[in-house]
Order: sequence, then structure tokens, then C-alpha cells
Amino acid sequence: MNATPPAGNDRPDQVLVLNSGSSSLKYQLIDMTGGRRLATGLIERIGERTGRVVHTPGEGGERREREERIADHRAALEAAGGELSADGLGLDSPRLAAIGHRVVHGGQSFTRPAVVDESVLAEIERLVPLAPLHNPANLQGIRTAMELRPDLPQVAVFDTAFHTTIPAAAARYAIDVETADAHRVRRYGFHGTSHAYVSRATAALLGKAPEDVDVIVLHLGNGASAAAVRGGRSVETSMGLTPLEGLVMGTRSGDIDPAVIFHLMRVGGMSADEVDELLNKKSGLLGLCGDNDMREIQRRMADGDADARLAFDIYVHRLRKYVGAYFAVLGRLDALVFTAGVGENSAEVREAVVAGLQGLGLAVDAERNAARSGAARLISPSGSRVAVAVVPTDEEMEIANQTYTLVKP
Repeated sequence: MNATPPAGNDRPDQVLVLNSGSSSLKYQLIDMTGGRRLATGLIERIGERTGRVVHTPGEGGERREREERIADHRAALEAAGGELSADGLGLDSPRLAAIGHRVVHGGQSFTRPAVVDESVLAEIERLVPLAPLHNPANLQGIRTAMELRPDLPQVAVFDTAFHTTIPAAAARYAIDVETADAHRVRRYGFHGTSHAYVSRATAALLGKAPEDVDVIVLHLGNGASAAAVRGGRSVETSMGLTPLEGLVMGTRSGDIDPAVIFHLMRVGGMSADEVDELLNKKSGLLGLCGDNDMREIQRRMADGDADARLAFDIYVHRLRKYVGAYFAVLGRLDALVFTAGVGENSAEVREAVVAGLQGLGLAVDAERNAARSGAARLISPSGSRVAVAVVPTDEEMEIANQTYTLVKP
């Protein structure tokens, strides 16, 4: 599929953002001149008997949904192109400046986004052992897009890139150096596009430049991570070699004594794969109380469910530990920021995390915290020494911005 050259007002000022999973494709088309979302979509159950296509034109347009077989990622991207064409947009549009791809793991190789060529593809492939569930699917999406639009710049934007500024004292694990280097074992961190976007948006909310602000960002979704950001640069983050380390998550355990793994293998008779599945898919909130949806957990708590209450308390306890630790890492703090699904929507979690931290200058105003809004906002009392904020994340917009900055004419 080749695009016709731009003519007249057809200036290339749009970016298509793709997030390719093993059996799904998420996409957004963004107009970079005004930061407007022109379309969003999801194609799932790729390769299964029946797939699902969901497409929404514009921001708040009427959603279209259908089921059909989607054989592979090429068919998925073609289906996305068909939906976009129905809105007068399309993969062959001369307005399209580039396609930006989310890539989970860039290792130490990629400290910033990269225009994809054969060497970039080869390096992402080399990093597959560090992200075996994600990088292969990301690569598939990139190669498919390159086949359909070989004339268009493809840009890889890495989840890990924002955290490549973490100093060695924070990035190194205290194991044998030669072994660590041979197997590329270190802290990489993830959710980098979210932490970058939210820390910068928080500075704007405070009326300051990013380089003048020190913040702790709590990205709390089904996957969750914390980051300490000093002057716009990540200096510490909770996820490590993989997204398993750190906070209690929907289905991941977060921090755990490594000897638990040996114990489960030696005494419990579990295989390495079984332990991997336990810690990544059957732990966290799900393992503690049988639910990984914070809304359901809070409903159960209100009904007096003790298991749900304990799960909530463990979740909050881990968060508070990280807030205190990252306050110490930074030495000072301008704002504590909540973002992502739980962070943006659970007033109860925000209140519980901050409770008792007045000695660090942290507090929430009950009325501001309870008010629902989709906008970035302060929820701390007026005149607080440290701001507490809710800032909606926008990883797709961050990917689009990084992509367009790299390729814009």
C-alpha cells in the first residue's frame, strides 16, 4: 500500500500509534497540530476462530464493533486501515507523517525513540530474552506496518528508555558483576512513556518547568510501578529486570524474597514455569483475595469481606513504603502524583496511601479527593508544602509526540 505524495493542504501532520500484542492490536490516530485524537481502535483475538474489531472515530464518536476472523497481524492492520478509511482517514493518507510503535524492552541500547531500520530491528530481536512475551509481538507489528507502508517512517518508542537515566547505584543488583553483565541483569524499569508524560504534565500543573520539579509518580493500573523523577529525569523506579518487581499489582506479586522461588521448587515441587506463572498471573490482588479489580475489592470491603480488606491493606502498605523510600532518594519533593486506572479513579486508595504521611508534608483534601474529574488536578489542601495530584496518563499521546518530534518536516 503506497501513499500518494502530499499536495495542497495535505501536510503530513498525523501519527498512527500502534501497540501490538501477541493476539491484539491497539491503535490511535492523532493529529499533531492540535493534539486531537482522530480515531481509536482495538482488534483482539488475532489468529483465533473469531476476532473482534472495535473502532471509535474522533473523541467521543459513535463506536463501531463487529466480530470476524482476523488471521494475523497483517489482517489486523488492514482491518484498522479499513475502519480509518471509512472515516476518510486511512493508511494511505498523505497526512500520515509516521507510525509510532510501542516497544516494551529497549535494554540499554535505546535511550530515546529510534527510526526503524534493519539494525534497530536486529537489536530489538536480540533483546527478546529480556521480554519474551512482548518484544516478539512488538516486532511483528513493526514488520507488518513496514510491509504495508514501506515509504513511511516507522518509529520505535521504548517503555524502558525513560529509565536509562537511573544511576548505577540504583540500577545494579548486588550479585556477581560478571554474571550480571553476561546475562544483562539489571534494573530497566517500565511504564516509561507514562512516567515521562505524567511527570512533565505535573510540572505544567504546578506552573514550573520539568527541570525544576522533583516528583514521585505512582502508575497504578493492573500493572503498577513507582518512579522517582528529579528534574525531568528518572532516578529510581520499582520495576526491575522485568515488570514483576516492585508494587503489588493485579496479578503480579511485586517484591518477594527470592528464596521463596527456591522453596517452592525444592519443597513444593514446582517447576520454573509454574513459579513464573504463579508470580506473574496468580499473585498480587488476585492471589490474595480472588479479585484483581480494585472496584470489586472496594465493594467487597464495604460489605465487610476480610480477605478483600487484607488485600487492600497489603497493596497500600507496599505503596507507602515506596513513597517513603523515594522521598529519601530525592531528598525533597514537589509532588506525589497518582495516575492510570486505579490511581486516577480510586479516591480510597489515594487517601489510604497518604494517610499518616503529614510528617513528609503530604495530605489530601477530602472534598477535592472525592471529586471525580478527567482533568489533571491537585487534591492536596491549599498551601500544602508538597502537592498531591491526580494526572491522567496518555501513553499514546506521548508515543505520538516522541515519534513526530523525530520525523516532523
